[in-house]
Amino acid sequence: MAVNRLGLVVHRARPTAVAAAHTAGAWAAAHGISCVELDVWRGDRPRRSAHEESAAAGHPDLLVTFGGDGTFLRGARLAAGNGAAALGVNVGRVGFLTEITADQVEDALNAVHEGRHTVEERMMLTLRASRPLEMPEGMDALLRYGRGPALPPPRVRPGSSPEEVGWGVPLDAIAVNDVVFEKLARDRQAGLAVYVSGQLLASYSADAIIVATPTGSTAYSFAAGGPVVSPYLDAVVFTPVAPHIAFDRTVVAAVDEAVAVRVLPTSGRVAVSLDGQLRGVLEPGDWVAAYRAPDRLRLVRLAPTRFYHRLRDRFRLADSPAADPAPPFYRPRSPIPADLAHLRLPPAPGDPPDPGPGGRG
Repeated sequence: MAVNRLGLVVHRARPTAVAAAHTAGAWAAAHGISCVELDVWRGDRPRRSAHEESAAAGHPDLLVTFGGDGTFLRGARLAAGNGAAALGVNVGRVGFLTEITADQVEDALNAVHEGRHTVEERMMLTLRASRPLEMPEGMDALLRYGRGPALPPPRVRPGSSPEEVGWGVPLDAIAVNDVVFEKLARDRQAGLAVYVSGQLLASYSADAIIVATPTGSTAYSFAAGGPVVSPYLDAVVFTPVAPHIAFDRTVVAAVDEAVAVRVLPTSGRVAVSLDGQLRGVLEPGDWVAAYRAPDRLRLVRLAPTRFYHRLRDRFRLADSPAADPAPPFYRPRSPIPADLAHLRLPPAPGDPPDPGPGGRG
């Protein structure tokens, strides 16, 4: 795709990220392409919604992030909300979603501008709620002590009524990784009823409930004991955190099944976070449903993604001491049989390697 307007999201506390962003800016200037930095954290003004950020930046068609997992998710929020493609530059420690390293920025931008890339789409989540999300006065400063400014609570989706309706108020919010419902008081559990497709699964007394995408299955959900779900699958992954219940397992729901969480009458307040960003606080009686968003995140890829190679590498998976050494992949040199042609297969010998590490996935 020809890049007409470039947007940058930069982790400014990391010198490597700042230097790589300067490289991208110089590339844009050399090609006569407008380049704007988005989501700049300033103490003198609040952060803006994805639509407001994109409009102020002139609606970039390519958004490049420079940082780790959190920075990529910041950029993904802006890109996905406006139909832009996202390219991640990894200067973090893990990196499932980021595509390149800092020394590959100029080559990568040339490849995208010349059409030598592919676009991989990922499922996201959106929300409906019993009422618009709100942040009690003073709560944000307490919960985000020592961090940058918070995003505002999500607005009601354009064209919708803010009044409570039977099916809930549609919120203008998306999550690439997960929606988390978390207790606020350390000495008081969150009392949460979980419904899948409108049917009560269980009522939990727990530290948190995580509703994740397949992309987010390797993030907080994985740390809480959830499964690794292939990012090529569309599904909704529900994982309880430290529940006081015998049934403490993850449930992987179908993509057309919503997962709703209702705060029970005796529960304390519950914080709602999207991709690690605090977006509101629920009171007893409130409910929020998470389900597949109509839009998809568009990720720029410069070579075929090798998800399981990244999984092994980034999580440093170790082989059993009792097992014999095994080859890194199996791929015969002979032509692919017809009944296997529709499958995702490992690269043929001589194919280019995966271009770089990725971030939180």
